[in-house]
Amino acid sequence: MASEKKVLGFEEVSKHNKTKDCWLIISDKVYDVTSFMDDHPGGDEVLLSSTGKDATNDFEDVGHSDTARDMMEKYYIGEIDSSTVPKTRTYVAPSQPAYNQDKTPEFIIKILQFLVPILILGLALVVRQYTKKE
Repeated sequence: MASEKKVLGFEEVSKHNKTKDCWLIISDKVYDVTSFMDDHPGGDEVLLSSTGKDATNDFEDVGHSDTARDMMEKYYIGEIDSSTVPKTRTYVAPSQPAYNQDKTPEFIIKILQFLVPILILGLALVVRQYTKKE
């Protein structure tokens, strides 16, 4: 690890949340894993989903090997100022479309999608029958 400990704020670390610039907070340490994105066995999406938060639980839940833990040293860039890390993340529910209790228009469209082709086919058969030369 680096001999000089650099202390970074959460706001600064959370700005680095892209494929070409990715920093993670694991066990109160900050790692610049940008160069590891393509090599990560779980893919870069796994790393990107852990940005902007304390990723310690995500890292520990997977059960990384000792080799993976040793590899982290070369990506270490400093410590996180723990007073700047939010204690809990606020949950924002995804917006959902309003429930349409009146399904009548949808039902009519489905019936018409079925009946219109049958009516056209029937009309074509009737026209053919009457215009057919005997």
